[in-house]
Amino acid sequence: MSNPKTSLPLAGVRVLDLSRVMAGPWCSMVLGDLGAEIIKVEHPQRGDDTRDWGLPVGSTETAYFNSVNRNKRSVTIDLQTPEGQQLARELARTSDVVIQNFKFGGAEKLGLGYEQLTQEHEDLIYCSISGYDRAGPEAARPGYDIVVQGEAGLMAMNGESTQPPLKFGVAAVDIMTGMYSAQAILAALFERTSTGNGRHIEMALYDCGLTITSYYGLEALIMGEDPPRCGNAHPSVVPYGVFNAEDGPLVVAVGNNAQFARLCREVIERPDLADDERFKTNINRATHRAALLPELTGELARRKRRDLLQRMTQAGIPCGEVLGLHEALSSTRAIDAGIVTTQTHPEAGDMHVLAPPFRFDGARLPVRHIPPQLGEGTQHVLQGLLGLSDARLSQLKAAGVV
Repeated sequence: MSNPKTSLPLAGVRVLDLSRVMAGPWCSMVLGDLGAEIIKVEHPQRGDDTRDWGLPVGSTETAYFNSVNRNKRSVTIDLQTPEGQQLARELARTSDVVIQNFKFGGAEKLGLGYEQLTQEHEDLIYCSISGYDRAGPEAARPGYDIVVQGEAGLMAMNGESTQPPLKFGVAAVDIMTGMYSAQAILAALFERTSTGNGRHIEMALYDCGLTITSYYGLEALIMGEDPPRCGNAHPSVVPYGVFNAEDGPLVVAVGNNAQFARLCREVIERPDLADDERFKTNINRATHRAALLPELTGELARRKRRDLLQRMTQAGIPCGEVLGLHEALSSTRAIDAGIVTTQTHPEAGDMHVLAPPFRFDGARLPVRHIPPQLGEGTQHVLQGLLGLSDARLSQLKAAGVV
């Protein structure tokens, strides 16, 4: 029996990933990080679209692809061929979970829809990821992160009030849809242990985009209009955001009234601000932010960042540096955390792969498989799971099916 302290939580779970780009692959990566076996099906020639996006790594990967495809095996199958569709159906029969984000109706045309696959696999957990409600009038619309960011109001809440609508720096809707999809699949796997039944999970980017508007969204409904955009500041907590010290930016996040008093008395030595009735409570500070913030920014701007950070840390005030992306990822903090790993790539030599964020019993879950080269697992999976002979595999390769 395996040691529960060292085994992976989803060891023994097999996932057939028929998705591509970001939301679906992010979902399957989360499950792979937790120990599931991920079989990623890709087109034999072009592979996942993201193999052609961004900075190249070797001959078939890019930084974009690698960011969302660790802990997987790549199996190349042309799903437009009858033979390829049959191979995919056979792989589905051996799997616990299927994930797909084909255009509306695309999976069914390939014989890989939920109703089709569950005729032979009743306890299958099947996750469909689409742009919009699959039962609604926009079911056939393709889903793109940037489009949903606009339609869900996310761009309208991001950035400074003096700027036009601004998208998030990463594909936030895709990523959160992948995370929500993984959560739903985990719930279905847990339920299946007691009921023996599978589930059809349907996730829409638009739904997830609206969901992550969070408190901004609810405030908009209460107000009957858009809340003001605050950029790096917080719409309801003051002071909270990015400020400039004499020698660089830093984050100050005052979460309660006691912290504000210590900021004024112990850090910037302005007890008069702490004693001012306009600033004693957060609600009052938010109301009078136009009077308070110039006083604070002036005091912070004439002090060194290191001194401010040291004083605020001693006073128990949440704070931190504002680092560049490369600076953050190469920092001692990131290295000590083990989140940035160096892996050996068969073509590119040493390369960086971010490790899973999960820690179980004090240990970070590992990078078991580096992001795969296109088709690297085809022979292993098709022969190991489906029992294809060397001759049959050669025939399929010659026909361009795999």
